[in-house]
Amino acid sequence: MARVFVNGGTGYIGRPLIESLTGRGHEVTAVVRPQSASRLPKSCRPVIGDALDASTYREHVTQEHTFVQLVGVPHPSPKKAREFVEIDGRSAREAVRAAREARVRHFVYVSVAHPAPVMKAYIEVRAGCEALIGEAGLRATILRPWYVLGPGRRWPVALIPLYWMAARVPRFAEGARRLGLVSLEEMVGALVRSIENPAEEMRILEPADIRAWARNREIDALGRKEQ
Repeated sequence: MARVFVNGGTGYIGRPLIESLTGRGHEVTAVVRPQSASRLPKSCRPVIGDALDASTYREHVTQEHTFVQLVGVPHPSPKKAREFVEIDGRSAREAVRAAREARVRHFVYVSVAHPAPVMKAYIEVRAGCEALIGEAGLRATILRPWYVLGPGRRWPVALIPLYWMAARVPRFAEGARRLGLVSLEEMVGALVRSIENPAEEMRILEPADIRAWARNREIDALGRKEQ
């Protein structure tokens, strides 16, 4: 059983991740604002606090925790550059500070694929957060999806044939792999596997790695059922 501390547990990835973790027997604690507490899965322990201020929750973070940082501006767009700094950047900076002070066993961060031709402000903030994690000396897993397909977020499915063709053209193959699409189920699966298999130092998962890790988690689950 892992002890997991989640920052961003009421969001698009946070809720299904918590449900998957607690369903597998892990103990999950999540930071939540008072007005959002009802949106957390009932299976986790809420800590009333502010994701933008580590002083409101750091006493609940211990050395035994895997800290999962998921806070981010919903539906990122180039118009939200200031919000990326004030929410994504600040919450990650506070999370890294709390994790470093507690000497957590593992830090998991959802970043974004880069470099990329668009969303430069978003990528700049996320890359800066990755640098903070490295400077803090944390054992960490960083996942770099480009776009996570799921409920209400299906429009890029139409691009899948273009990705398939680009991956077969040497000039575009590397970019197509780096900026590939992953599903919400694959993202949650890769996160669970990352939590259950802590990194020794710094581990980076690109989209192809995320899909592979999700498949391996399914294999692990089948193995446990057969035993």
